[in-house]
Amino acid sequence: MKREYIAHYSQCLEREMHLLVYGHDGVPLLAFPCQDGMCNNWESFDMPEALGDYIEAGRIQLFCVDTVDRESWSDIGGDKGHRAWVQEQYYHYIVDEVVPLIHQINHTGLLPLTTGFSLGATHAAIVFFRRPDLFAGVAGLSGCYDAPHFWDNWCNDTLYDNSPVHFLANMPENHPYINLYNQRRIVFCVGQGRWENEGRRTTGQLAEIFTKKGIRGWVDFWGYDVDHDWPWWKKQIRYFLPYLLDEDQ
Repeated sequence: MKREYIAHYSQCLEREMHLLVYGHDGVPLLAFPCQDGMCNNWESFDMPEALGDYIEAGRIQLFCVDTVDRESWSDIGGDKGHRAWVQEQYYHYIVDEVVPLIHQINHTGLLPLTTGFSLGATHAAIVFFRRPDLFAGVAGLSGCYDAPHFWDNWCNDTLYDNSPVHFLANMPENHPYINLYNQRRIVFCVGQGRWENEGRRTTGQLAEIFTKKGIRGWVDFWGYDVDHDWPWWKKQIRYFLPYLLDEDQ
């Protein structure tokens, strides 16, 4: 499997950031790490190998990014406004710097899909729902989509923009993004086993919002034996990939 490590300087974050790219061609898949993870997070849990047949066959090209979660979502004792600002800068890093870099490396001309597990799913949802013009779809697995939950229920305008269950709930039903969402592939999945409480709660909120707004998203609740853990995420991502790649038509 082709593997490339990329270091580049982010103007948004004013630091060096890193990507790991797996594969030579195919639909670009932007993958966010779990909370506090870096670009090697998926590799540490053998996820590229789990998707090896897709990668080797040139059906997907996997782009794994760093996070700055330790300064935002995870900095519980830090200044809340600064933490929200850091998250907003990270959002701009992804859409303004990483997405153009993906298009430089990937030769298909296709919009990337975005995905992640746990807090990685939160990041995937934020960038997709804020910029559906840049992404072909999203698969969020076991995410919590309520940003104030991580900020002790505090919120300002910046954090609101990074909280999908809030900004989607207040989106006008005639907003042009609704139509754009419905041209994309949207998947949200959560188990009902251990460590999935917030995922169940906020994925349920997304399901209600989708119904109310007329957003055609696939929301799937797996069984009570399905935990918030990598073995299940490996099964889930493979289950949903054919749909995301439009291979079921």
